[in-house]
Amino acid sequence: MKHMTLSAAPARLPGLDGQPIFGRFAGPAGAIDWRQLAPPYARSRLWRRFHHKRWHYVALYTEQVFCAVAIVDVGWTNTAFAYAFERHSGRMLAEFSQDGLPGCTASLPHRMAGASQFRLLGKQIHINTGADGASSLTLRCGEFAIDASFGPATAPLLLAAGPVANGAVHATQKSGGMPLRGQLRAGGQSLTLDGGVASFDYSNGLLARNTAWRWASAHDLDVGFNLQAGYFGAQENALWLDGQLYPLGAAQFAYDRNDSRAPWQISTDDGLLELIFTPEGERRGDKNLLVAASRYVQPIGTFSGWVRTAPGQPKRSVQRLAGVTEDHASRW
Repeated sequence: MKHMTLSAAPARLPGLDGQPIFGRFAGPAGAIDWRQLAPPYARSRLWRRFHHKRWHYVALYTEQVFCAVAIVDVGWTNTAFAYAFERHSGRMLAEFSQDGLPGCTASLPHRMAGASQFRLLGKQIHINTGADGASSLTLRCGEFAIDASFGPATAPLLLAAGPVANGAVHATQKSGGMPLRGQLRAGGQSLTLDGGVASFDYSNGLLARNTAWRWASAHDLDVGFNLQAGYFGAQENALWLDGQLYPLGAAQFAYDRNDSRAPWQISTDDGLLELIFTPEGERRGDKNLLVAASRYVQPIGTFSGWVRTAPGQPKRSVQRLAGVTEDHASRW
């Protein structure tokens, strides 16, 4: 049985008629600009100000380290974080987290291709992405520094667009694994990133004030996956295998919320993926402000199990594939 293939991504979201184009697609969208929405999806400028959320997340890993960097614009404010996790010792070499100033410290484009930036008090993060996924990352946060380049993508990018709560819409553009080159300076060490693997997530949507999700992502150059359960359902679930992109069904996450270091069991309801995630460490946060709150844990570790491209097809073994899971709830 042959698994369904994905159509080519539309040139823009929404379409020329102002209507969203829902589905999972292969390739980059030229633009994701929800300001152009027509009724019944159109929203006022003020409403969009408080509900428009964009983020650009990059993961970098080698046998020695796993790094994650993100710039987040939630409309009425913005933030950024980065960390470098040493895998064999299970300790953080460096961490950075900074809330920004509304409209001043962060900028993200209305498309994947372009420049995402965060600047405040001498701390800087720049992510530049081309239409083919080829990217560069520069981070300067005190003694924590990254200079990296990765891509272009050898497998199709995923574009997922669909409805979310309150009659709103969301879209995300994600990559499979891409060859990584670069240098990391953290914890008094200078480490090469050459020969590693990178991936990214650019997301752009109009989201509810209370939004929650579970997430899993891991990649090497031959196999990778993205899984989410929560506000976006199964719409962004996908498998990259041997240079091809395949949609996946709804994801189930079984884990102990009281013990984030315990193994996670993750599967999809179409019988195409079954994995055990073993944490090596974690990043977590719990903020409760007057107007916003965030509770999350992002374990870092490895996935083992199997994937396949269609029911009845041979299972492909996955062994100690580095990546992350996440349990996240935001009031934003």
